[in-house]
Amino acid sequence: MLAAKAGIPVVMHTPSEVKAAVTGSGRADKKQVAQMVKRLLKLKEIPKPVDSTDALALAICHHWRGVGNARLATAKKKAIKKR
Repeated sequence: MLAAKAGIPVVMHTPSEVKAAVTGSGRADKKQVAQMVKRLLKLKEIPKPVDSTDALALAICHHWRGVGNARLATAKKKAIKKR
């Protein structure tokens, strides 16, 4: 809330969005998410504490969705210019 009041962009991702982005399934359990975070980031072991894995999964989701959203915005601008 403070970030939004300060003009800092705030983005919400649901748990199922994060799970789907990292594992491919919105119903993945914490263990599956942790394993995929380990693989995606090429870590030797699953990060501890468990909350750190959740934070990394959220960051991965946000990055991937951010890149995708930026690409969509660029494509929309190009489509509008062609009209």
